Amino acid sequence: MTTDLDLVFAREPLPAPASRGPSVFLAGPSPRAANPVPSWRPAAIAALAERWTRAEPLTVLNPESRDGSRPAHYDDQVDWEIRAREAATAILFWIPRDVKTLPGFTTNVEFGLDVTTGKAVLGCPPDCPNPERNRYLIHVARRHGVPVRDTLGDTVAAALSLITAAK
Repeated sequence: MTTDLDLVFAREPLPAPASRGPSVFLAGPSPRAANPVPSWRPAAIAALAERWTRAEPLTVLNPESRDGSRPAHYDDQVDWEIRAREAATAILFWIPRDVKTLPGFTTNVEFGLDVTTGKAVLGCPPDCPNPERNRYLIHVARRHGVPVRDTLGDTVAAALSLITAAK
């Protein structure tokens, strides 16, 4: 088992198309300064590292900043995320919905844009503060054949299965 991951954080250069290998974008709500809560992404990265077994590195595209800084211009963040999701082999949506701290309103739009790409996986924990707010996304995912999981580990496994199938 290897833990060979290349981490690319928000607004950092994306791998060039010619050298792009397998990659996963970590989509879902991000902690905000106004309501600080721990990010779920370190656990996702650890699960990816634990389960990635191919010889080539897996690029993990993380929309959070490496140093926690906010972008100088909002459009820079949005444009980076759009390019990164387009470039990704798989898009892992993890939505531990909490309307007070991790509302995921932007995530809803991103999922709507990506649901028909064949690259999306949806994870919605049933024990999050507001699981009822994920019902619509789960319904839409199932209508479009998007894998739906209820643990982060299973969502990571489904994303890696998409990557393996894409080879």
